[in-house]
Amino acid sequence: MLYDMYQAQDDLAGHARAMARLMADGLGQTPPWVQASYAGRSMAARLDLVARSSVTHTRPPFGIDRVTVGNREVEVRERVVHSLPFGDLLRFEKDIDVQQPRLLVVAPLSGHFATLLRGTVAILLPEHDVYITDWRNARDVTLSDGPFGLDDFVEHTMRFIEALGPGGHVLAVCQPTVGVLTAVSLLAQARSLAQPASMTLMAGPVDTRINPTKVNELAKSKSIKWFEDNLIATVPARHAGAGRRVYPGFMQLTAFMSMNLDRHIKAFGAQFDHLVAGDAEKVQTHRRFYDEYLAVMVSVRADPP
Repeated sequence: MLYDMYQAQDDLAGHARAMARLMADGLGQTPPWVQASYAGRSMAARLDLVARSSVTHTRPPFGIDRVTVGNREVEVRERVVHSLPFGDLLRFEKDIDVQQPRLLVVAPLSGHFATLLRGTVAILLPEHDVYITDWRNARDVTLSDGPFGLDDFVEHTMRFIEALGPGGHVLAVCQPTVGVLTAVSLLAQARSLAQPASMTLMAGPVDTRINPTKVNELAKSKSIKWFEDNLIATVPARHAGAGRRVYPGFMQLTAFMSMNLDRHIKAFGAQFDHLVAGDAEKVQTHRRFYDEYLAVMVSVRADPP
């Protein structure tokens, strides 16, 4: 019911966004003096904010086309080298003669797509042969592909590490640190040749008893059943993953934004001012951030009912 209510609200909002785009097109046909007036610029700014207010569920592009290696700029191509039901192993290929350390970046599966680590990938690319876990939106994965709980996350990670081959390195950022630690430990226990040469865990609380946060306090204050009753929803019939029980990404996004609501309100207020003033650079900076921030994976953890 929760997911259906969200979908219905999003459908209704979609009509408002479409109307705003039509009105913006109409405003663009008015005489130049109307568009240049404060009233015209203010109206255009309001329509732009409404038209671009949507949450999207499609992965944005990484957009890393070229990188400087040594003293020359080389082309970068994305290629899927291994595919599993809930994600792909994506390689950023470069036309270079030198062999670089193979590095697997395990992206968070916490409401946003792997493109959230675009900057990290760009920094690593000049000196590494970079791969990344390009997690799939579980809303679009059919029930026939099975569950995707913690064990399955670990299994996917192990398969990706094995696809990387012996001598590779692994970097986990934020949410996947526990899963990566488990995957690497299991590979070591099995004496797998694919166990990585190094493992780096960044910004992930492996032991939540140390330096507990408000998130820890909330987790301890509620039962598992409470979280299941209040945070787990069913994917609506229109999607490929219909019937899958999920933790929707839009709920995670709501939680993120609620933590700093004043800052987001001020950011959109400032965007209105930038649009009216015609400050293209600041307008594009805002758009780049929120186009990524509002692109969510509808589900973080997914299990069949």
